[in-house]
Amino acid sequence: MKVRYNGHSCFSIFDKDGLCILMDPYEPGSYGGAISYHPIDSKPDIITVSHDHPDHSDVGQFEGDFEVLRDAGEAKGIKFETLQVYHDRSEGSERGPCKIFKFQVDGVTICHMADLGHVLSDEQVEWIGDVDVMMLPVGGYYTIDANEATDTVERTRPKIVIPMHYKTDKCGFDITTYEPFIEGKQNVQVLDTDEIELFSDKLPGVTEIFVLKHRL
Repeated sequence: MKVRYNGHSCFSIFDKDGLCILMDPYEPGSYGGAISYHPIDSKPDIITVSHDHPDHSDVGQFEGDFEVLRDAGEAKGIKFETLQVYHDRSEGSERGPCKIFKFQVDGVTICHMADLGHVLSDEQVEWIGDVDVMMLPVGGYYTIDANEATDTVERTRPKIVIPMHYKTDKCGFDITTYEPFIEGKQNVQVLDTDEIELFSDKLPGVTEIFVLKHRL
């Protein structure tokens, strides 16, 4: 399977047969142009939406026959589990709830952490369980920051972490870049590519961090 980082919190997941799961599609130009990533060029078969903010839920830009999931369910033979968390540290009173999505593609378990804005409870860590690939917000302010993201990784121990929701040349939000999150860590690869290919029998034994270049 392949993981492609489009930008912000949006990923395209491709299985071995080419089926495309698109996660948290942003609206280009939203928030007064603060989200200036280009339109998403994947053709989705399934779209998952963690919450209804414009930078995570623009399903209207796509055409064709695709299914949209905003909660747990099954689509195209893939079972999706969700866990409600919050977009802030005050149980959603500032920015509302959002959904973590967890599912498996080609034997690889994927967990998209949405706009997680707080430290996980022990019960939430237990629900996440054994994860192969975790897409994790690291930019702070609207989500967990670098230190809280590090705590999340240490408690959940995914095999691969891909940072998301951080400041780039295409994101004008007042958040940090990915650098504070990777500072001082081992097993970090900053790649000059937007896509990685993964195999269930060739995953790392200890957590590795892959920083992908945004595609768009």
